[in-house]
Amino acid sequence: MQHTKIPILLLHGALGAAPQFDSLKSLLEAHYDVHVLEFSGHGQQPFSAEGFSIPVFAGEVLRYLEEKSLDFIHIFGYSMGGYVALYLARHQPERIGHIITLATKYNWNEATAGREVKQLNPELIEEKVPAYARVLEERHTASDWKEVVNMTAILIEDLGHQSLLRANDYAQIASPCLLMMGDRDNMVSFQETIEAFKALPEAQFAVLPDTVHPLEKADAPLLAYHIRRFTTQKI
Repeated sequence: MQHTKIPILLLHGALGAAPQFDSLKSLLEAHYDVHVLEFSGHGQQPFSAEGFSIPVFAGEVLRYLEEKSLDFIHIFGYSMGGYVALYLARHQPERIGHIITLATKYNWNEATAGREVKQLNPELIEEKVPAYARVLEERHTASDWKEVVNMTAILIEDLGHQSLLRANDYAQIASPCLLMMGDRDNMVSFQETIEAFKALPEAQFAVLPDTVHPLEKADAPLLAYHIRRFTTQKI
């Protein structure tokens, strides 16, 4: 199967779904064969019998590549999507081209996971941030959004007990990687991003100005610029 444009896959973060990429997708479509995948349990995808974890999501990406007859793909991963992309590059390097991450948390331990899990309480979200609860309800049409939140909390707790990517894993990732973070991101630290950047053999690091964690508040044209600039560099 011939592809005239270079394929790129957009991977959403925890509690995310495909429509969050609508603006970015429209900016990239002139230059790329753009693919957007929803992980099981998110958006319009029901929960998988295989579980709800980074390895399960990585397996779903591989199945998607098979279905679309894609031997090789660049990946832009937001937050958890970036972690899935790096996990794939570590375990399936021949399938993955350039990786661009935004707002990805690289350093998981019990303390960082514990802080995240405290925020992932559906009753608390409903009480304290009802507008966000409505967003989640509208976003996750195949499942109960509260169950998605609960499953995400378990996933993060598991990552806290056993991080899937450590410094020696990053050191073995051959894919060129661009790690991006916002200067106002209160969920991801400069320290962990720079540590991952230094551990990766082929990496670049970019700080986006006046940028907080939520993808919806990122500057889509700026993201598209960085993605194009990075993926046109030779592997």
